[in-house]
Amino acid sequence: MPNIKSSKKAVKVIAKKTDNNHELKARVKNLIKTTDLAIHAGDKEKATSLFNEMKTNIDHAVSKGLIKMNTAARQKSRLSNKIKEMK
Repeated sequence: MPNIKSSKKAVKVIAKKTDNNHELKARVKNLIKTTDLAIHAGDKEKATSLFNEMKTNIDHAVSKGLIKMNTAARQKSRLSNKIKEMK
């Protein structure tokens, strides 16, 4: 446990940032799953809207350094191809 005032504040700031980062990563994972479920259900309109929302969240996570750039590109590419193949 820190004794110095600045260290105590740093602990609080780190905890808040960790919570925010965890929330963003969870949102990205959930959007990927729901987009994939919409694709398997055959709902192209819903899948497209979820995909657009997912792209913005993934790009935000990449800019914060939570997800690597190549991982994000791979995930977006795979889901994009699945949506394009839908009838």
